[in-house]
Amino acid sequence: MKARNRIIKILTVLMSTFSFGQTDYSISSQKDRLRQYSGQWVSAINSSTDSVAALPALKMSSISNFNNNSLSITVLQKNSASKYEPILREIIGYDCVTNTVFAAGHNNEGAFFTGKGRFSSEKKWTMQDKDLNGNNTMTVNFNFNNYTDVTLEGFDNNEKHLWKTRYIKHNPKNKNIGIQLVSVHDDMLKNPEKTLIQLGRMGYSYVETFVYKEGGFYGYTPEAFKAVVKKAGMRFLGSMTFFDPADKNDDVAIKFWWNKAIQDHKKAGVEYLSTSNSKIKSIKTIKELQDYCNYYNKIGKLCKDNDLKFIFHNHADEFLMVEGIRVYDYFLQNTNPEYVFFQSDIYWMHVAGVNPVHYFETYPNRFISWHVKDYKELGESGKIDFEDIFKYQEISGVQYILSEVEDYSFPPLFSVGLAWEYIYYELLK
Repeated sequence: MKARNRIIKILTVLMSTFSFGQTDYSISSQKDRLRQYSGQWVSAINSSTDSVAALPALKMSSISNFNNNSLSITVLQKNSASKYEPILREIIGYDCVTNTVFAAGHNNEGAFFTGKGRFSSEKKWTMQDKDLNGNNTMTVNFNFNNYTDVTLEGFDNNEKHLWKTRYIKHNPKNKNIGIQLVSVHDDMLKNPEKTLIQLGRMGYSYVETFVYKEGGFYGYTPEAFKAVVKKAGMRFLGSMTFFDPADKNDDVAIKFWWNKAIQDHKKAGVEYLSTSNSKIKSIKTIKELQDYCNYYNKIGKLCKDNDLKFIFHNHADEFLMVEGIRVYDYFLQNTNPEYVFFQSDIYWMHVAGVNPVHYFETYPNRFISWHVKDYKELGESGKIDFEDIFKYQEISGVQYILSEVEDYSFPPLFSVGLAWEYIYYELLK
């Protein structure tokens, strides 16, 4: 019972460092609301379902341009030979002069059009299309069912219904981008399955959890959670786990807890376990640092013996000094590279005033995982030179690149979609 209480206390301290109050955010501006429409989309089987055929009737590419002020859109239609041909090209953008959304494009028959409209709410958007003679031709209503699901309806000048199409986001997964689920913690607690489905559609390839508890994840058994993630089109590859016994030499307690955790995670198909240390500030001696190194080596060996990897995750405290030695450097120098890898939290390194590139070059191939995080939405603060850092992927040895969002300007699920876009289009070119 004492050990259990210690674990709960550690989890409480660690979770307090993350921003879990995620319910008061909105998308208020026309420009930001338009960004919901970016991405790769495919048509649903019909407008009453979000199910998608193996060869959907329509595919739509909507790519952000010019500091996210506009979208370049191409719509492809499947022909009788099951080949896709372009039927529409247009640019849709936010006009800062009129505070409206403007469009211009043409169909495959050479008929050009313009459109103008705006969002009446976060989820509802209307455009009035005109031909180049200035005649109204069609009104199009857009209704965002969520950030990965939008329904379009067309009406003629007499408000007669013309057509209805439902698009489901279908971003590519070829760059293997993961997400730390603490970024959408509240959403996962409310509805794990629906949240995971949206993340999979956004283009995320795998997830890393933060909630291993009582042998499971978000109330699911390991096997069940693996299945839920797979259904969403992703893999469950990583898990942050926390057990910090007072006696680092208590091998019985250490092996008991970690062997149980390892077996639970193997059932879930996980490839690596990670941990962090919330007690750095209380460490006063080199001996204490060495005790932790010995402890991490023990965990790492247990993981390796079970075909898993063990990774240490940093915050800012690891860059404090103990008896004239930086804690993080000591951990790197005194853990066994065969057993202990490192997860570079780029944001916390920046907070601590260190450059991750220095560590990648000094300790090559130790940093097999990165948490890519910013002071607000990813890439928006301008404080961290992510493009330079991403030049050092090879020397760092990174295998798992994960987005993480802690500070929000928008609803978390919208923010993590923007994070995926930034990593995919700007950093992993």
